[in-house]
Amino acid sequence: MKTVTVIDYGMSNLRSVSKALEHVAGKNWHVNVSQSPHDIVKADKVVFPGQGAIAHCMQVLTEQHLTEVIVTSLKTKPFLGICLGLQSLLKYSEENGGVNGFNHFAGEVKRFPTPLLEENSGERLKIPHMGWSPVHWVQPHPLWQGIPDNSRFYFVHSYYVAPRDEAVTAGQTCYGSVCFTSAAARDNVFAVQFHPEKSQKNGLTLLENFLDW
Repeated sequence: MKTVTVIDYGMSNLRSVSKALEHVAGKNWHVNVSQSPHDIVKADKVVFPGQGAIAHCMQVLTEQHLTEVIVTSLKTKPFLGICLGLQSLLKYSEENGGVNGFNHFAGEVKRFPTPLLEENSGERLKIPHMGWSPVHWVQPHPLWQGIPDNSRFYFVHSYYVAPRDEAVTAGQTCYGSVCFTSAAARDNVFAVQFHPEKSQKNGLTLLENFLDW
């Protein structure tokens, strides 16, 4: 039986993520939630979810000796990052006064500007960006299979990723005047700003595609 391990570092809704994966996993998959470096190294696939502040995220990962195994997983196996699990893959984040990430994708994590206005009406938009927004497929990818372009996914975030290399942008979303990378992909890594585990049918399809990838 193959194993997909969801990294547990105490900063995400692990139950929602694991239950969504269990819902789409076939009999050949075991969904494992773990903070053990050994479990992550041995897993066939890894899911790196997250929410909260990036400084605390990187601190906890270091304290739990998970940094090195995440770097190894990014190089060696199918890897899915979710929300903060995407932002931490960039080189640097403006959050918490400036925090270095894993630098898997060159670029920065930036805060939405204030005020942020809706382009047509001029209405002031709330930050964080919270709720359902469409994701435009910038490039084809196996994880988009069965999901129509511009399908809506659920977002909750005040910061967005800006990769230096446009080629890694797999999906894009606009919130007011800011169009940002909502999905990034390269080789064995796929990471999203939205929450597939909270995005109903489209999100479940993406998670099933990840297991099939």
